[in-house]
Amino acid sequence: MLDGAKPMDVGIPAQVFTTRENVPYEVRVCGPAPGLVRGGDGLAYHVADGLEALDWADIVFIPGYRFPDRDDPPAVVVAALKAAHDRGARLAAISTGAFALAATGLLDGKRATTHWHYTRQLAARHPLVKVDENVLFVDEGSVLTSAGAASGIDLCLHILRGDLGVAASNHTARRLVAAPYRSGGQAQYVPRSVPEPLGERFAATREWALHRLNKPLTLELLARHAAVSPRTFSRRFLEDTGYTPMQWVMRARIDVARELLESSHRSIEQIAAEVGLGTGSNLRLHFQRILGTTPSQYRRTFAA
Repeated sequence: MLDGAKPMDVGIPAQVFTTRENVPYEVRVCGPAPGLVRGGDGLAYHVADGLEALDWADIVFIPGYRFPDRDDPPAVVVAALKAAHDRGARLAAISTGAFALAATGLLDGKRATTHWHYTRQLAARHPLVKVDENVLFVDEGSVLTSAGAASGIDLCLHILRGDLGVAASNHTARRLVAAPYRSGGQAQYVPRSVPEPLGERFAATREWALHRLNKPLTLELLARHAAVSPRTFSRRFLEDTGYTPMQWVMRARIDVARELLESSHRSIEQIAAEVGLGTGSNLRLHFQRILGTTPSQYRRTFAA
């Protein structure tokens, strides 16, 4: 936590990764030194650990902080972050925490994002960083960044999904009453106002589709359910989710397949039929394309 740390940015990873039976993490909160850290929005925090905690961490979250475009973080913080990364820790910045991460040079030549209000300042201050202002989060492997505070939830769930599987991520999302999956490519904000009835119809259509993934789903069927033209449905759906309708359907099917692989003994063929992909070879094809692994390997990794 840096001076001016934003309270939601601090609380989100602490709450997502809190130690529970099905979430085997330990969370420690540290600052440049143990003691009081002034926060943003009228709050202050007493942290137990100094930067030595970064020698222990597997994942280091850098919460957003006030006035990130004025000064670089303290040199000792930059050095500690680089040392943690060098020994294999992942560094994940929430919102304006991306400025501190960029100060290490570890984002140079890589894609990154931050709160939309600060994207131009980040690009100007760190011109070697490929700043993308139109996404919720960016995963570059060992360095990750997210947009504003709520996008930190999406980033944390994304990390949890990769570490423990989709069932653990969905369970945590339900506990937080959060959307279980939002695309990192989804826009930070809808570029134009969407009439509320249309937004409600699209949400209802997505819910309807999730309950019939084992049946044929086409663009025309989805648009008909939403009572709009296929062209309007495709355009607005992409704005809302970051995916075309059929890309979203495919990823929803793969997510259900992942949960079945983790929690059941069904065969690959049975799972393929249950999620609407027909054959095991079809499931393997799309699983490899989207996740970069096979269903069998995924099951060996994440099955309870």
